[in-house]
Amino acid sequence: MNNIADFARDFPRATAVYQAEAAAGHHTGAQVYVSRGGQTLADLGLGESRPGSAMTRDSLLLWLSAGKPLTAVAILQLMERGQLRLDDRVETFIPEFGQNGKAPITIEHLLTHTGGFRWAAIGHDDTPQAVVIARICAMKLEKNWIIGETAGYHPYTSWHILGEIVRRVVGRPPGEHLRDAVLLPLGMRDTWVGLPREQYQAYGDRIAPMFNTEKGDRPAHFFSTETGAMQCAPGGNTQGPIRELGRFYEALLAGGDNVLTPQTVRLMTSRVRQGRFDLTFRAVVDWGLGIICDSKQYGVEDVPYGYGRLASDSAFGHSGSQSSAAFADPEFQLVVAVAFNGMPGEAAHQARIKRFLEALYEDLGLIC
Repeated sequence: MNNIADFARDFPRATAVYQAEAAAGHHTGAQVYVSRGGQTLADLGLGESRPGSAMTRDSLLLWLSAGKPLTAVAILQLMERGQLRLDDRVETFIPEFGQNGKAPITIEHLLTHTGGFRWAAIGHDDTPQAVVIARICAMKLEKNWIIGETAGYHPYTSWHILGEIVRRVVGRPPGEHLRDAVLLPLGMRDTWVGLPREQYQAYGDRIAPMFNTEKGDRPAHFFSTETGAMQCAPGGNTQGPIRELGRFYEALLAGGDNVLTPQTVRLMTSRVRQGRFDLTFRAVVDWGLGIICDSKQYGVEDVPYGYGRLASDSAFGHSGSQSSAAFADPEFQLVVAVAFNGMPGEAAHQARIKRFLEALYEDLGLIC
């Protein structure tokens, strides 16, 4: 399956959504991976990765925050090996982090977005990682934040700190450790959290840029540039073929596939944080450990970055800003991973992804 005609044959409703959104200028291409019961149902690229170049199943797309669970798994592996505990304070590994009211923050608080240091003076640029970590460590705890109780998605700060914990525990850059401990064991050979320069250049046109389509001027996202792709931002610049992210969720659905134990997978995907209003998303969202649990019970139209109204309550996964969604739905033994190459703004993307996922479930006949 390698073109839109093939996708339309098996997924006509989802294809119609893709085409309508492309016509609206929200993207020019996408990758889609779907499997059920371990059987691949879709693995393809749609449209163009850039003008004149086809999006293929082998293109490398930017996953943005959809890559966050990879770092969570690396942390949980260290927990399984006795090298850290979820209730360990972050300052145990990064002493300078404990200043300005942040000393009580634990690793679990990072994974559940209940730490209270969401916004730092860092951006998507070439600031050295050591400077990024120093700026985050110098932050003050947010006013009126009760650590472990107040909830609010941390778009990047907490994942930089999780990556730094990995670095200080194993003595290697987090991107290198993730590759050896998580990616390669799962066969995710073309997935990277920070591309080496020579590898970036070797991939060439296989790297599919991410575009900002909100204003129609289509500038590439910083992480799509050579400099941005080389940076190791554990919660932001993971990129690879979307089928490899699907493979990651197949492994979790299978109980860990020798990367995590089944017991740890159950912990990771359980509702560790439940029924709390998220100050960032402005909605009630349940969380596992680095995983977003299906939260449509709180209002399918209100909860952002969910899995659509037809997903089961057991669905878990993570999405990427204005562009991607990847999750497993245990009730249906279903794995879905989709990434669009256009970021059209929050409202437009939320409408796009909800329509696409609901259409996909309808195409599969998974209507409760």
